[in-house]
Amino acid sequence: MSAPEQAPPAEAALPFFVYGTLRSGGRNHAVHLAGRCAAIRPAVLEGAALHEGPGFPYAVPDPTPGRRVVGELVTVRPGAYPGALAALDRLEECRADGTGLYVRRRLVVRTAAGEPCEAWVYLAGPAAEARLRARPALIASGDWADR
Repeated sequence: MSAPEQAPPAEAALPFFVYGTLRSGGRNHAVHLAGRCAAIRPAVLEGAALHEGPGFPYAVPDPTPGRRVVGELVTVRPGAYPGALAALDRLEECRADGTGLYVRRRLVVRTAAGEPCEAWVYLAGPAAEARLRARPALIASGDWADR
């Protein structure tokens, strides 16, 4: 996978699609997103599978029909966006060279109302993806809360 995309200008800041411990009520949401959010909406990422990691999940691209990841679309307040982006990249060990624990990608997710929306999504980085493809730890529902 290529290096993570650079953040868009503040006026075009993308929401984040979160699917694990960053979801509202999750331990990392409380630390990294609470107080920074303008909106949180249910959303789904199609074409990806959710795998269990050691204490946290990984989303991995997966074209299998019906595969999806359930999560939330988090819109961060404009003034809090740069700090939130930096904090999430650090948390997810997202590296500019694309070799981190996670990689950040600009993808389309769907809200509960079916509305498509571009968002930043943290996917399994190359090493984690290779490990999960070799030894899947699939969460069949696609929902971290249902594991």
